[in-house]
Amino acid sequence: MALIEEIRDSLIVGNAPQVSELTQKALDEDADVLEILNNGLVAGMDIVAAKWKAGEYYIPNVLIAARAMKQGMQIIKPKLVEGDYKAKAVAVAGTVKGDLHDIGKNLVVMMMEGAGFEVIDLGTDVTPEKFIQTAREKNADLILMSALLTTTMMSMKDVVAALQASDIAGKVKTMVGGAPITEKFAEEIGADGYAADGSSAVEKAKAMLGIAA
Repeated sequence: MALIEEIRDSLIVGNAPQVSELTQKALDEDADVLEILNNGLVAGMDIVAAKWKAGEYYIPNVLIAARAMKQGMQIIKPKLVEGDYKAKAVAVAGTVKGDLHDIGKNLVVMMMEGAGFEVIDLGTDVTPEKFIQTAREKNADLILMSALLTTTMMSMKDVVAALQASDIAGKVKTMVGGAPITEKFAEEIGADGYAADGSSAVEKAKAMLGIAA
């Protein structure tokens, strides 16, 4: 167990080489892969998210911790696939059509992955059709939309409308976020949820999908 705690603590400080080394060591010593994932990597990212929310961590801290998490995930991924591990839920994420900003969206993706979600990141300038098509193909539970420009906010309404008119209406929830977005705007366009940042997005997604915190 001490090794798992070392993985968690190394991730919190963003020491990627150490996370890789300790994760490999834990596997070599036949540690349970889900123990490494949940009590090492995910637990570490949970603490990073809490520190960010409390104002103790800033974006660079979150990014280096997320990078460390990714390195650990790469090592355990083959074992997870072998064991038929299922992610908590599947989310499709992207910045909406006409908007090329991605820092906020990238942070949300990292936080969601860190919390055990499978996230398909479509990047920026994503059309409503692309969101819906990918959600259908990947059997997604959630569509995450980001916008930084006030001129692209209404693209979110187009995605919600396209989803409501599609064959997967009612099966997929929608969440919106970004600097100009508010809870009120989310309600006006018919989105299921709004989140101001990455850690809030994780909490909101879990609540919306009925996943235990």
